[in-house]
Amino acid sequence: MKLLIGNRNYSTWSLRPWLVLRHFDIPFEDEVLQLSGPGWRETIAARSPTGKVPLLLDGALAVPETIAIIEYLADSFPDKAIWPRGRRERALARAAAAEMHAGFSALRTHAPMNLRASHPGKVDLDAVRRDLARVEALWGEHLARSGGPYLFGEFTAADAMFAPLATRLRTYELPVSDTAGAYVEAIYALPAFQEWLALALQEPWIVDDDEIDVIQGRVAPGTLV
Repeated sequence: MKLLIGNRNYSTWSLRPWLVLRHFDIPFEDEVLQLSGPGWRETIAARSPTGKVPLLLDGALAVPETIAIIEYLADSFPDKAIWPRGRRERALARAAAAEMHAGFSALRTHAPMNLRASHPGKVDLDAVRRDLARVEALWGEHLARSGGPYLFGEFTAADAMFAPLATRLRTYELPVSDTAGAYVEAIYALPAFQEWLALALQEPWIVDDDEIDVIQGRVAPGTLV
C-alpha cells in the first residue's frame, strides 16, 4: 500500500490516516505531494481523482478521503482494533470522528495546523470559543468514561481524527482545561506522532495559506523562509 500525503507540517487530513497506518503497524510507503509551488494543484490532480490528498493506493484500488481510508484499513485489518472493539464504544468513536470531519470550522479557519510554529496570542479567542467549549465537552466525556489516556482508552481512529486539533491547541497556546491539556500531551507522546513531527520539522517548504502571519496580514505572501 502507498499513501499520498501533503506537507507534513500543514496537512491535517494526511496526518490522520498516516497515524493509523503507522501506529497499527500496517506496512505501507508514503509520498509527499507538496501543497505549494508552481503547478502543485495540477500535480496532485494528475495523481488523485479528487485533486486532493490523502489518497491510499492498494494495488489497482485508489481510496480518497480520510474517513474512507480509515474504514478501508479497519475492514482490511480487523485484528488491529482501529476502532474500539465494543459496539457501543465503536459507535461513539465513529460519531466523534464524524463530528471532527464535519465540524470545528472556526478552529480550522482561525488556527491552521503548523507543527513548526509557536504562535501564542495570535488567535481571536472569541472566534473559537464555541469550538473550544465543544471539544472540552467531547474529550472530557470520553476520557472520563474510558480513563484515558486516549478517548477510548487505547489509541483508535477517533484519536487520529482529533490529533491535528490537538496540535492547534499547542501551537497557539489556546486556553484549555487540565484534562484537555493532558490529552494533547498524550497525542504528542504517541511514537507514531513523534515520527511524523520529526519529519515535519525537517521540511523546508512554506504554505502561505496556512501561515497565520500571512493570513492575518502581518507578513506578505512569499516572504517567509
